[in-house]
Amino acid sequence: MSFSSSRSRWITIMVVIGTMALSMSSPARAAYPDQPIRLVVPFPAGGTVDFVARLVATQLGQQLATPVVVENLPGAGGTIATARVAKAPADGYTLLFATPNHTINPSLVPNLPFDTEKDLAPVSLVAEIPELLVANSSQPFNSFAEFVAYAKVNPDKLNYASAGNGTLPHITMELLLQRLGARVTHVPYRGAAPAMNDLLGGVVAVKMDTIATATQHIKSGRLKPLAIASLQRSALMPDVPTVAESGIPGYQGILWMGILAPAGTDAARIASLHKAITAFARTAAFQGKLKTDGVNTVASDPASFAKLIHTEIGQWADVVRKSNIKAD
Repeated sequence: MSFSSSRSRWITIMVVIGTMALSMSSPARAAYPDQPIRLVVPFPAGGTVDFVARLVATQLGQQLATPVVVENLPGAGGTIATARVAKAPADGYTLLFATPNHTINPSLVPNLPFDTEKDLAPVSLVAEIPELLVANSSQPFNSFAEFVAYAKVNPDKLNYASAGNGTLPHITMELLLQRLGARVTHVPYRGAAPAMNDLLGGVVAVKMDTIATATQHIKSGRLKPLAIASLQRSALMPDVPTVAESGIPGYQGILWMGILAPAGTDAARIASLHKAITAFARTAAFQGKLKTDGVNTVASDPASFAKLIHTEIGQWADVVRKSNIKAD
């Protein structure tokens, strides 16, 4: 064997040994996920959003074979929780369980500590709850058309309750009034419970609510449903028309719930999360746990969710400007 061939063979052996040593000293990239995931919820424990979030966390954890821990971080209309996620490492282990507060806040809160669209990456919508316009049973109207007619003949004489300035029921009711060209006085409360109490007591005439919280009062005769704010009628209240079919085409007032990750999160991890959400959201078992409260399950792709967010930011900005809405 010549010196040159021997030298070449020796170099080849050393390269192989070096490659093996490098692979042994540099472990392969761990599969995602290999640790618990944190789902940050911008509401306190106990409400409808929290209930759905915990159900989603359980199902997501089962699909991904890793614990998904709910962290309730209420305050400042959801901006505290959103900032927490926006500034978290973009590794797929800290997620936000967002609602329409996410698209309302850019118009209400000056100097947000994050960019709503640039700093968060949509993963998927998970659930939707259409709002339901209800009236105290003593009111002199029994349908949406009669409510509209009465409100136009009696500007500013009717009033409506909401859980506070800038909340979804407030914003969606103002959108409806703008579309109708009607004037109804807003009465903000500090929370949905006191707003409902005054509606039941007749202190206020109407309120944007949900099937989940209004049904018992409708059955007891204390409230009457006027219209549902979705494009399709609800199977739970098939006789209640939609606002859209009642003369306001395209109108929607939806409490949606969806998951976002910090911007820059690896696309493969976003895809893994979306795939897991789709898997459980389409099961009869998951849907069955939500439909009795009028909650519809969704599993939209990231692009569709991003489009919804972009559209709503513009829509709510217009409503806030025209109604001169200020946050509490």
